[in-house]
Amino acid sequence: MRSARLEFSVGIFVLAGLIALAWLSVRLARMELVGSGHVPIFAQFTSVAGLKPGATVEIAGVNIGRVDSIELNTGDFEARIRMLIQPEVAIQEDAIASVRTKGLIGDRYIVISPGASTKNLAANGVIRQTEPAINFEELISQFIHGSVK
Repeated sequence: MRSARLEFSVGIFVLAGLIALAWLSVRLARMELVGSGHVPIFAQFTSVAGLKPGATVEIAGVNIGRVDSIELNTGDFEARIRMLIQPEVAIQEDAIASVRTKGLIGDRYIVISPGASTKNLAANGVIRQTEPAINFEELISQFIHGSVK
């Protein structure tokens, strides 16, 4: 009887450990098991070099969402990104989306600068005004070769 109780206790402990490990894996991978409730918003950039799915989307330094996917629009050869934004955050129609870098050579992320419009983007809305990422390698190359203006 005593060994059965011990085996049951160990089994419960192992099961709890596996559940905790699964939860931690999901949280670290930023996955969502059940519907996220986030609002999809799109933006189109001439370049998103270094930006990856899962990158943060911020307003005023506060994380309000993440980049869900990055695709090439073959019609005009620009990058189209899909962002998932928290539903309580309203994005104005005239907001500006920019690709920024954390530090000098850090990760890329999206910064949204709020606009002055009273109209907000609906789900699947498109931010029209965008600023591409600054390509430091290209700037350094131009400086070295003397073609900086």
